[in-house]
Amino acid sequence: MLKLFEYNWQVRKDWLDWCDTVNKEELMKKRTGGLGYILPTLYHIVAVEYGWICGGIQERAMEIPPFEEVASLQQIKDFSARCHVEIAPFVYEWNDGLEERIMIDITDEGEREAHKYGEVMRHVIAHEIHHIGQLSIWSREIGKIPVNANLIGRGLFDI
Repeated sequence: MLKLFEYNWQVRKDWLDWCDTVNKEELMKKRTGGLGYILPTLYHIVAVEYGWICGGIQERAMEIPPFEEVASLQQIKDFSARCHVEIAPFVYEWNDGLEERIMIDITDEGEREAHKYGEVMRHVIAHEIHHIGQLSIWSREIGKIPVNANLIGRGLFDI
């Protein structure tokens, strides 16, 4: 599981760097599918990871600023870096004893839902990969080459 988090973090950094090659209008242009915008999608990826791990599993006090407060590319890069510093130690210390632990999520409707930590961690991984696929499609729509999404060749499993 750790390698998939590292993969997502590498790909996310690549996408944030890719955004430096695209004008702000394109990053904020309405598109079909998902959240419908490139920059807010990257913000959403970070906010969801941070919310589930820091606020949900770790039950730590946290503040996720609304997108409007971090709406520039640099601010989203900074937000991602701050969140990473907080959650990376937990991810690196993950062990099998945490798999079955239960966290209680409060839904938007105020309902309490129980989830196993292992399920939540895998949801966070899949969530980011899902949105990366959307970014790849939008990249091609604007005539840009998307970030390479290959797991192989990223140095995560060097021999």
